[in-house]
Amino acid sequence: MSGFSADWLSLREPYDLRARSTKVLDAVAAALAPLPALTIVDLACGTGSTLRALAPHLPVQQNWKLVDNDLGLLLLAGNASFPRARVTTALIDLARDLEAALDGSLDLVTTSALLDLVSDSWLERLAFDIAARGLPFYAALSYDGRVTFEPFDPLDAAIIAAVHNHQRRDKGFGPALGPDAAKRTIAMFEAVGYLVINAAADWVLKPHDQDMLAALFDGWASAAREVGQQSPPEIATWFTHRRDALSQEKSSIRVGHVDVFAAPIGRR
Repeated sequence: MSGFSADWLSLREPYDLRARSTKVLDAVAAALAPLPALTIVDLACGTGSTLRALAPHLPVQQNWKLVDNDLGLLLLAGNASFPRARVTTALIDLARDLEAALDGSLDLVTTSALLDLVSDSWLERLAFDIAARGLPFYAALSYDGRVTFEPFDPLDAAIIAAVHNHQRRDKGFGPALGPDAAKRTIAMFEAVGYLVINAAADWVLKPHDQDMLAALFDGWASAAREVGQQSPPEIATWFTHRRDALSQEKSSIRVGHVDVFAAPIGRR
């Protein structure tokens, strides 16, 4: 699996937190409310953002196992804390050893911003493994392909199409789902007999969100160059227009994400 820097994860976390669907968070909390204590595994935990987002919604003692294949991120995640949460970490390659991550007595499986990086076959494996254990699953912030820009640029659609093709490259799990991740997650968990609740969890970035906007424009231009669908001058023109609007504090975007909570029928 391709890694992400701690700096990028830190930059995006406030936007992730603001974007998370309260509808889905409330559904997770309601499903777990009858339990006196919780054991939760977080897949591809990064620096622990899922714990920080979800733990305050669960008013009981929590035991979190944070799983990642990046030792540096795990060291940061191990410092994540919440008054009712006990945290342990596990260095696991999820592409190879998913079952090891799901071992033991669990009450919930979580992940954030992972499923658009995995393949259809790996997601199917995850859904089957979770369903076989009868566990609920909370997956936040899966990108769904929707991007709107202000101001408009005639090259926007072509650049995002190139970004989508770049996203579909193998990230260590096989050809990645990219913008199809959310709809495939919903379909797979419904196919294994789960009740699925989902809602939009979009990033909404305004002109004052300079660092985040700049990081996205840089990343998207770089992805488009790697894919090679547009000529370098076209990409440079788009990037220049985007950075000019950013410097004039006229740039804003919405990036579509979806949050999903899937639970066995009868556990709502």
